[in-house]
Amino acid sequence: MFRRLLIANRGEVAARVARTARRMGIQVVAVASDADRDAAWLKDVDIVVPIGGSRAALSYLDQDALLEIMRHTGTAAVHPGWGFLSENERFAARCEAAGITFIGPPASAIRRMGDKSLARATMRALGLSPIPGSKEPAKDAADAVRIAEEVGYPVLLKAVAGGGGRGMRAVDDPKDLIAGYESASAEALSAFGDGRMYLERRISGGRHVEVQIIADRYGNCLHLGERECSLQRRHQKVLEEAPSPGLSASERARILPLVADVVRRSGYVNAGTVEMLLDEDGKAWFMEMNTRLQVEHPVTEAITGLDLVELQLRVAANERLPLAQHDVQPCGHAIEARINAEDPANDFRPSPGRVTKLVLPEGEGIRVDTHLREGDRIPPFYDSMIAKVIVCAPTRPEAIALMDKALGQMKVEGVTTNLELQRRILGWDTFQSGRYDTTSLERWLRGSET
Repeated sequence: MFRRLLIANRGEVAARVARTARRMGIQVVAVASDADRDAAWLKDVDIVVPIGGSRAALSYLDQDALLEIMRHTGTAAVHPGWGFLSENERFAARCEAAGITFIGPPASAIRRMGDKSLARATMRALGLSPIPGSKEPAKDAADAVRIAEEVGYPVLLKAVAGGGGRGMRAVDDPKDLIAGYESASAEALSAFGDGRMYLERRISGGRHVEVQIIADRYGNCLHLGERECSLQRRHQKVLEEAPSPGLSASERARILPLVADVVRRSGYVNAGTVEMLLDEDGKAWFMEMNTRLQVEHPVTEAITGLDLVELQLRVAANERLPLAQHDVQPCGHAIEARINAEDPANDFRPSPGRVTKLVLPEGEGIRVDTHLREGDRIPPFYDSMIAKVIVCAPTRPEAIALMDKALGQMKVEGVTTNLELQRRILGWDTFQSGRYDTTSLERWLRGSET
């Protein structure tokens, strides 16, 4: 196992990875931008190295600085977390060339699966049908117009190197295509350093279901159940649950082994997530593969009892997976609520500032992943998510009730959050019924769905 690990990330992500690494006896090196220098969570790591300016491009996305820090600190491995450089093929390749273990798939797999357009072609060849769309990235806005006419409106513009809803635009009217392309491409370039876009047909009324997999270097690939991620606002997930209330037992028995087999035959290694879209007829279409852990991975951990970061580290250290598929027995129902420093009453505008009071929920079946402590300042330069509340209970109704109790206990003062909105969602009839799709939440927020 690795002696020392650098975490190329910040905040909740870094705190989550560090927790497992330190439990495994691995020394943790953290990097901190100017905006994060005084963050309380940095006291829980072994070494803290300043990395640069407040903006991500000057710090957490600075590959040269990260590689120099690893060389200087004698770090043998780097965990990119999720976001930032976690799906950056070039960074993974540079780590490999420097003899540093990248905790994730090899650069070749990131290119094949992390490049959304290439992943579609790979999955199509292996027998997993992608949503109809472009076979290659668009060359420019004019090329996107041509492709959209072939695919048929409405379409989704999606960043080739994207994730987390960034670099994505829905286009219903051809006259909006060029503006949408330019906006999405610029956002993708800023977030991921890659402005290339591809297009796919937008399936209305679909459900976003994703399958968690983990694969080692010895030909073993396991599926760890699925997650329901259809509660979204502007393509950003708001609340996730596992298992999916929209996936039938027969479709689950068909899809999960198929996904694991396809990923195994692709030669993929480490953790990844295969994202599917269920159409109104219940047919599952391949959307994309995220070559990293997801923000919502704790709901999978809750129902399986596994630590996915630990499995990542063991696989990266050339160990075999310590369990077989029959050992994975999901149990109960888990829900995760993302707590963001934002103002739902003001078009969800970010709400940076100092946290003057912080009370976290506690109790059986309740978990909170956060880097925050009372007195911490939330900077305006990064994602607005400040915590994840995860609950697990024997049944879905019990999990909903437990989440409502947990959110009722939680208090965050000094900044505005979406806590009360999350509680309203829990009481929303459409959510309680489990019969929602990727458009339901936005319709409800607009007042067009009760």
